[in-house]
Amino acid sequence: MTDAILLVAGGLVLLALGGELLVRGAVGMASRLGISPLLAGLTIVGFGTSMPELATSIQAALGGSPGIALGNVVGSNIANSLLILGISAIIMPIAVNPASFKRDSIAMAVATLLATGAVMLGIIGVLPGIVLVAALAGYVWWAYKSESASHDAEAHRHEAEAEDRPVPPDTGPVVLGGMIIAGLAAAIFGAGLLVDGATVLASAAGVSESVIGLTVVAIGTSLPELIACVIAVIRKHGDVALGNVVGSNIYNICGILGLTAIIQPIEVPAEIARFDIWVLVAVTALLIVQLRSGWRLSRLEGALLVVLYAGYTVFLALR
Repeated sequence: MTDAILLVAGGLVLLALGGELLVRGAVGMASRLGISPLLAGLTIVGFGTSMPELATSIQAALGGSPGIALGNVVGSNIANSLLILGISAIIMPIAVNPASFKRDSIAMAVATLLATGAVMLGIIGVLPGIVLVAALAGYVWWAYKSESASHDAEAHRHEAEAEDRPVPPDTGPVVLGGMIIAGLAAAIFGAGLLVDGATVLASAAGVSESVIGLTVVAIGTSLPELIACVIAVIRKHGDVALGNVVGSNIYNICGILGLTAIIQPIEVPAEIARFDIWVLVAVTALLIVQLRSGWRLSRLEGALLVVLYAGYTVFLALR
């Protein structure tokens, strides 16, 4: 048990470090190539911050642990919407930008419905994976075109995401390339440690791999989002915290699940198809309704989200 915990902890540290190195190196390279901060924020930062989930789900799928691969995606989105957004709202109530959230709430709802349909297939194979990745490409194109045309508050947020990860201006392409390679290597190696540790932990604790994927792995790979959101609300940038959560949810489903299924089809565990995917649907619907009514998330509502997440994890531990 102790060895498994150490493997999980070591894997999470490497995933966090690898993701940050990758994002900083890629953003720096994009700047040298003349790519706009808006496009870099939408694509490079979006994919880079999801690297822990991507590396973990792919390693788990290739290693024959579909419960961890799928549980990581479903559990991360549930944790994002309830735990991370709830904690952020408790620290500071979050005001919602109606214009940008209308677009992103539609994208998040469609992504969740696509994931539900894929799960109901029983095996998420190459074709559903391609559909999910195509949906992500469509969302990024839609967001980029609308934000570059109006250059609204959401555009400034994506630009800030890229600019918040600076590298020294005299850093050359060789060093930036080394950062990207080192980040990828750390993420891949860390994901391997995390999956191995999670598998042993599930066996030692007497629970299914799905439960470990939905909880320990999902929360662990979502830690970068938690830290980013807490920092954002402390700086009184609640819109950044909300954008991080919604954007992460879209990338997790369409990007992480889609790419994983293309590389290695995922056999859906019965317990996730029977219960957890519907929890995700309910949580997504709750979040959209909650944020669109009054365009604000209060401290009380944030506390309710955290309580709901605590109840969900207790149920998982007991089932």
